[in-house]
Parts: sequence; structure tokens; C-alpha cells
Amino acid sequence: MSDIAERSLHTRTARSADAIKRSFTDNLFYVTGKTFDKATPVDHYSALAYTVRDRLLARYVAAAEIYQQHGAKTVAYLSAEFLIGPQLGNNILNLGMWDNTRKAMADLGLDLDTILATEPEPGLGNGGLGRLAACYMDSLATLEIPAIGYGIRYEYGIFDQAIRDGWQVEVADAWLRNGNPWELANLQRRYPVKLGGRTEPYCDDTGRLRVRWLPETTIYGLAYDTPILGYGVLNVNKLRLWKSEAHESFDLQAFNTGDYYGAVDDMVAAQNISKVLYPNDEPEAGKELRLRQQYFFVSCSLQDMLRVTVRDSGSPEGFPDLFVAQLNDTHPAIAIAEFMRLLLDDYHLDWQRAWELTRRSFAYTNHTLLPEALETWPLDLFQRNLPRHLEIIFEINSRFLDEVRVRFMDDLGRLTRMSLIDDTGGQRRVRMANLACVGSFAINGVAALHTELLKNTVLKDFHDLWPEKFSNKTNGVTPRRFIALANRPLAALLEETIDHDWLRDLNQLARLEPYAEDAGFRERWRQVKRLAKVNLAHHIKAATDIDVDPDSLFDIQTKRIHEYKRPHLNLLHIVALYNRVKHDPSLNMTPRTFIFGGKAAPGYRMAKLIIKLIHSVAGVINRDPQANRLMRVVFVPDFNVKTAQHIYPAADLSEQISTAGKEASGTGNMKFSMNGALTIGTLDGANAEIRAAVGADNFFLFGLTVDQVEAAWAQGYHPGRFIDQEPELRAALDLIDSGLFSHGDRDLFRDFTGSLRHHDPYLVCADFSAYLACQHAAGRFYQDSEAWTRMAILNVARIGRFSSDRAIREYCDELWQVRPISMHGFG
Repeated sequence: MSDIAERSLHTRTARSADAIKRSFTDNLFYVTGKTFDKATPVDHYSALAYTVRDRLLARYVAAAEIYQQHGAKTVAYLSAEFLIGPQLGNNILNLGMWDNTRKAMADLGLDLDTILATEPEPGLGNGGLGRLAACYMDSLATLEIPAIGYGIRYEYGIFDQAIRDGWQVEVADAWLRNGNPWELANLQRRYPVKLGGRTEPYCDDTGRLRVRWLPETTIYGLAYDTPILGYGVLNVNKLRLWKSEAHESFDLQAFNTGDYYGAVDDMVAAQNISKVLYPNDEPEAGKELRLRQQYFFVSCSLQDMLRVTVRDSGSPEGFPDLFVAQLNDTHPAIAIAEFMRLLLDDYHLDWQRAWELTRRSFAYTNHTLLPEALETWPLDLFQRNLPRHLEIIFEINSRFLDEVRVRFMDDLGRLTRMSLIDDTGGQRRVRMANLACVGSFAINGVAALHTELLKNTVLKDFHDLWPEKFSNKTNGVTPRRFIALANRPLAALLEETIDHDWLRDLNQLARLEPYAEDAGFRERWRQVKRLAKVNLAHHIKAATDIDVDPDSLFDIQTKRIHEYKRPHLNLLHIVALYNRVKHDPSLNMTPRTFIFGGKAAPGYRMAKLIIKLIHSVAGVINRDPQANRLMRVVFVPDFNVKTAQHIYPAADLSEQISTAGKEASGTGNMKFSMNGALTIGTLDGANAEIRAAVGADNFFLFGLTVDQVEAAWAQGYHPGRFIDQEPELRAALDLIDSGLFSHGDRDLFRDFTGSLRHHDPYLVCADFSAYLACQHAAGRFYQDSEAWTRMAILNVARIGRFSSDRAIREYCDELWQVRPISMHGFG
């Protein structure tokens, strides 16, 4: 450990309540420049964040030194998204200083929960993909695995969702408005990134033919590092995010000639690269910016890793021994071509050696079964921005197709499907998933069903060629954030009952099983659940001004709004129940609160229409005294990690109702279940594994299987047949068409009902009857509170397999071949 780290350890890392108070007061004055009587809530948050960060930094610096001394192999997790959530509470928890921090703040007349609520959400992800990356970073640090997460420091993250007259309105997410106390600007880590231009051949000093890239422009990436602390260990890894900038931010010559706007043109163009998460890629300019974003962050990341490799091993050839680069879906797949370019053009390796190193260094996780989501780029767009990479991809493709020809005897159909270049449409395109498959040593799916479907559908040809590359790594989530932080009363009950070891080994929750038969424990369990429901009810009231009953069944569906996730199936059930209530005022029905949440992509019109319909249905039901005593409907706006921490603990019933074969895994299903919600769901994604783990009797199953879905389409599926056979479905659609939910406007939701009546691409109508019956059974079970509580306890007791710690162990042992480096002797 360096002398600086040694001194810091003794002067700024004490974790007693008195030490925290002293540090907080110092940081309030010396960092924010405020006295106590003038400080705002944001100042309180900043002072506490810096106080906690001080206690991370000695460990952070020491970890980097120890990893280097051991020559540790490091996991480089390349992801366009890291939905890390607020960091203050997570770091207080992982440092083991929750009680002392709460006491310190209380002694100062402050409330820790209020300070935690002040922290902005770093919206650096869109949903499950980015949240999974964050869970994995948490687990890597907790398991003492050296790791770096590489991504983009978006100035504006995923949009904030406002609701106006029931419609989603996107608002810029200025999460950096008040600064970010968790990041360390590492301005010495600055790498050039070329774009556009042309290439030219030349001969080097040895007479060997090489290629030189003459770019149109060069921008630079600056590193911003966020320490990622493990739970119950001293290890601290890093999340390194890249900010783009111009070579020179200001053109003085242009300014002096009166071209004031031109003086900053280069700066504006360069900074746009890291300006916003997922720009709208419907226009050509949006597609180009998104491609540039993906290339920008992988280029910076690979240059950074190669710098370390040469420093520590003397040659780029040591890369596979020092790093394994995990591609989180296809967004970073351009890394395959960029790594080849760096080895060929900058380090002057020959093709064979460069390709061997590449295929030993990368692994690829696929997250989708939707063919349209397997990213492709128009050839002309690719050529215009990355001309050298296109040449390399052509060469990779030529050599690869020769291998396929030999293996499969010139099977033309197979060659066409496996080619890295799609020539089948009117516009030639680069297939990024194919590039990832060819350039990686391992390919994995994220749930058992998903992996089997990959092998048999979208990646079947690659599995036929390289079956040994394929494996399953079912997703997991971190219990630190989604139980210990989100659900403090449940965590306290678990710790009191089975001690605290479960936070590092979630399989320890199995020790809860006998308590499912303990009436006293079940009563305490219900008390914990009700506290969570009261908390969510307060949040809903503040966010929507809607009152909900904590004693009703909380039926919750919160996730990205997409038709394949079928929020409209849930909504049609609500409309059908409303119809029942209106036609039978004496209906004996379990009171329910239906809670929705999630964002629709800005250009996804049908998803936005579904959000509008949810609000319109809610508006009618919640105002109807005949119905609102039995049911309420709520849409919680701006669903994100902060909001989720209110929602997951409060759920009684978790809606996991996607069309079978469409969801890769899902992780919300795991978060709900580990907080004691029962699942109503299809056999899709990880649902089947959750059902097998918690027991079929503790899971409400309905719907077509993957094989039945395929058979339905093969037999000429038409929704009209199901609508004709199911009176309640027909009545629900007719009620929407009547204008009841749209102030008499019969056309507002016509596209929605028309799509279901005539197309129904996700088989909502086919599954409606089974869903209705399953929901009725769930409502009936809820009336028996003892039985329901027993089922909820068993869900938690048997959910241990779905920890992200288990998933990371599998990656480490079976794919990455990395080992932990303990810092136990440090400090």
C-alpha cells in the first residue's frame, strides 16, 4: 500500500457515529462551502456522499495496487448500459455503517432517509440489460473478482417520464446537474478515437504491406471512474465511463475572424457522442450517432486495456492472460473488429496471431430472441464512419465463410444466414451478432429456455458449427440492493431469524423453510409486508394523488413497456373485472390495487398508446364509487431503480406474463419473488426456472408454451376466433371501442383494439381465458392469508439460486477462468 493510502486509512476511514459526524460537518463546509444553517437538502446529500466516499478511496487505491502486484486476470465488462441506481445507500450498506450513519445524522437533526431520497438517479441504462450489468459489478466486487466495467458517461441518461393527460412525455434526465460525488475524473486516461475518412495501403520498414487509416476527424475519450465496493469485503473495483471531447475545445483563429459559432463546432460535435443514452435512431443521423457511440466506448476501453497489458507484460500478446472481455449483448460487438485493427495497425501483429488473440479474449452474452433486435448496420453508414473496420470485417467474413464451406459442403443457405454481411434485403447490412459469435470463444444465453431457443432458432447455424461455445448462464440479481437496501424490515427479520450470512450466500435463505409452518413467524411476515405496502401507498399518493388501500391485493406489473411483455393482457383483465362489477354490484371479489410502471421508447407509438389507455381506464374506475371500493388502477410514473425500491417489497402478485418464447430471462421476476411476491406468469424466460425452484404450488401458471405458440402460428392463428369464443374478451374490447374510457372518442384507441382484433402479434387473445381463470384462482388464494403467507415465505426461502453471485461464479469458473484476489490482509 502506498504511503498516501496508509495515511488516508487512519485519518479518513473511521466508521463510528462520532467520526461520521465530524467528517460530515467538515465536508459540508469544505466541499459544499455551506454552514449548517445555510445548507440545502442537496448540500446534505453531497456532504454525506463525500463522507462515505472518503471511506472507499483508501480501499480503492489499494485494490488497484494489489491486483497489479498479483498480475490478476481482470474481467472487463463491456456494456452500453450500467443502470447502477443511487450509490449512497448501497455504499453505506456495503461498508457496514448503516446504523452509525443513521445515528450520526439523527444527532445532527437530519433524517437519513430524506438524504437518501435526494440523490438523483444515474439513468445510464434503459432497463434489464443495464441493471443486470450493475448487479454483476456488485457481485464481482463482493466475490473479490478483479473487474472493470466499461461504458459511456452519458450527460443525459434515459429520459425522465412525465405523464400529461395520460400520455408519456419525455423530459431530459440532467442527472449531473448538481455534480456527481462518486466519480473520479481520471484525465490522464485520454484516448484518440478516429472516425470517417479513408484508408490507404503502404509498406512498413520491413517491406510488409499494411493499411493506414486517414480519418476525417478524431475525437477523444476521457475516463471517469466510479468505485464499486463489494459487500463484507475490502475489494473495490471500478466502473470506468468515457466522456467524449474534441482535440481542441476552442478554435481561437475562427473566433478571431468573427466565426463565433464555428469556434466551438468541433467541441459540440465531439461532445454529442456521449451526450445522451440511446438517441432516437429512426432518422439516419440518430443511427449514425448510435454507431459512433458504440465504437467510441469500445475503442477507448480496448486502448486502455492494451496500455495495461503492455505495461504489465511488455507485449499486447499477453492480453488474454490479463483480461477477458465480456460483450453485454451486441452493442459492444464492434470491439471484435476494433481489437483486430489495434493489433494489426498499431501493434503490427500479423493477421493469424491477431485473430488468435481476439478469439481467446472475448465472450458474448446474447439477450434477445427477437430477430429484429439483433443489431445490424447499413453498409454505407458503416463505410462512412468506420472504413477500416469494414475492411477487417470483410476479411474476417471471407475466412470464416471458407471454414463454413468446408464444414457444410458449400451449403448456400447456411452461408447466406451465417455471413457477417446480410445481402438478402434491398440494403446490405453488417450483422453484429454474427460478428460477436465468430470472434468470441464463448456464447451464452441468460435463461435455460432462452439458451435452448438460441441453439434452435436465431443462432442455430452457429451452434451447429461450434456447439462447444454455447452455454447457459441464467441471470441473477443482487440481494444487497433488492432486499437489504430496498426492504430493510424484511432484511431485519431475516437477520434475526437466520443471521446475516444470507447476504453473501443467498442459498442460506433455505433455512427459512421450516418457519413457513410457524404461525407466529407468518404473522410477523405479514406485518413486514404491510409496512412495505403502506410505504408504497405513500409514494403513490405523492406521485399520483391517488389513494390506495394497503390491505388490498397489490397486483403489480412494472417493466419496460413493450407489447411482448403484454401489459395490455393485464389491462384487458382489469376491464373485464370492471364489466363484472358494473353488471353485478354484489360481486364477491378480492379487493385489488393494480399497479403499472415502465417507460415506452420515444418512437414506440403502440406502447405509448397502452400507457394512455392504462391512465384512461384508471381515471374511470378510480372515480366510479361502484367499482373503486373493490379495485383501483395506478400507473407509477418514471419507473427506475429508486422507484423500484418502493415497489418490489410491496408486491403481493408479480405479473410476468410475456408471450412464451419472447423474454430472454427477465430479472424483475426474481426481484419480486425474493421480496415475497407470488408470480403469475407464463413459461417464458427464467419463469420456468423460478417455478421449478419455488415449487409449482407456489406459482400461478397459465398460457401457451413456446411449442404451442409456434403451432398456433403454423396453423394460421387469427385472434378473431378467440374473441368470438370468449364473451368477456369481446365485451372488454367493445367497451374500449365504445368511448367510455376516452370521453366518447371512439377513435382514440381504435389502433389498439384493431391490432388485437386483426393481428395480435403476441397472442393476447389466445391466452386471455387462461389468464382470467388464473387471476381468479390467485384472488381466491389471497383470501386465505395463512396459506398465502406460507407460499410467500417459500418463494423467498427457495429463491437463492437467482442471486447474481451465483451467476458470476458460473461465469468465472466455466467461461472466464478468473480467480478471486482477497484483500483480507489490507487494513
